Amino acid sequence: MFIKRYILQDLIEHLSKKEISLIVGPRQAGKTTLMNILQDYLNKKGEKTLFLSLDFEDDMPFFKTQSFLVQRLKLEFGNKKGYVFIDEIQRKENAGLFLKGLYDMNLPYKFIVSGSGSVDLREKIHESLIGRKRIFELNTLSLKEFLNFKTEYKYEGMLKDYFRIVPQAINFFIEYINFGGYPRVILEETINEKNMIINEIFRSYMEKDISFLLKIERINVFSNLIKILSSQIGNSVNFNELATTLGASLQTIKNYIYYAEKTFVLRKITPFFRNVRKEISKSPVFYFNDLGLRNYAIGLFGKITETSQAGFLFQNLVYHLLIEKFDKTPATIHWWRTKDKAEVDFVIDLKDRIIPVEVKCKEYAKIERSLKSFIAKYKPEEAWVVNPGFKETIKIDNTLVKFLPFWEIIE
Repeated sequence: MFIKRYILQDLIEHLSKKEISLIVGPRQAGKTTLMNILQDYLNKKGEKTLFLSLDFEDDMPFFKTQSFLVQRLKLEFGNKKGYVFIDEIQRKENAGLFLKGLYDMNLPYKFIVSGSGSVDLREKIHESLIGRKRIFELNTLSLKEFLNFKTEYKYEGMLKDYFRIVPQAINFFIEYINFGGYPRVILEETINEKNMIINEIFRSYMEKDISFLLKIERINVFSNLIKILSSQIGNSVNFNELATTLGASLQTIKNYIYYAEKTFVLRKITPFFRNVRKEISKSPVFYFNDLGLRNYAIGLFGKITETSQAGFLFQNLVYHLLIEKFDKTPATIHWWRTKDKAEVDFVIDLKDRIIPVEVKCKEYAKIERSLKSFIAKYKPEEAWVVNPGFKETIKIDNTLVKFLPFWEIIE
């Protein structure tokens, strides 16, 4: 059965724009499949399309120069409208300048381009294509996409009711935090097959993105860094401590974390603060883009129910849900901690107001000291305590504290 990706509609709407549609995301997240679906959509409408990939030897000669590619396009479309799909653009040296030149020729073709995470792709293409592209970030399946696929889209738009009414729904949740959202992993039936697929994805990432594209020589240091960060989800990172532990320079550790961010493995959130002297303002917190890859890196793939790790993964998952919920708003997400160790997991900064969010893996109506401290200091209109299933609202002074089951914020 086809896995529906909700970014598809945004891409379809952008097909009428001259800007390059640039699809980026982690390796094996489904970018090529998504492009094939887009091409099929256009073909059914009677539009002319051409799919080229820098992974195909037969297509490589067309990317030697812009002139060679233009000749190929004119052979296919003449001077009429056409849609050009270019896959794996990160393999092209100076890809940003290459695409910029094509765009500036004012050709009658619409370019839809994809690439796996690489620093060159994210940074140089962004600089070269300012005003010429729109970026669409395709990650591994979200919990919403996963649940709708698993339930064969019978409860699409009704996932809150599904979790509230059907007790067995929690089994899908447990499956997701164990195995993550890589499409190929999800489609495999057995744990053994899932293990082989995630192993292949991790090795491919290390060998192609990290070793080949980024030319990192100390692969063991990078790999061990990912393992350490896997074990401290949601905790502030001490770069000096990491450098000492791994026997690497401080700058090397910072560079490697930067690479892990740009290749869609890690997501960084920075602290929220108003009073610099009283609130910690330097140490970031990191979460993993895919829970399955995180579990694999630490040797717990498919074994979360056997460990005490569920709480950390639940917090990581809630971070994903908050990102999705506030995706098309100006909101930014931070964390908060004071020097006397009062700490709140997330602070949603909506510019005109803030919402502190605590994550609890247990269901109970208890408001911790740290959240009370934040409420007393900032007096937000509302605060959230996200948990597995408890729903209630309590008022503290003028703040509504909402205990929300995680499935309340999926849709």
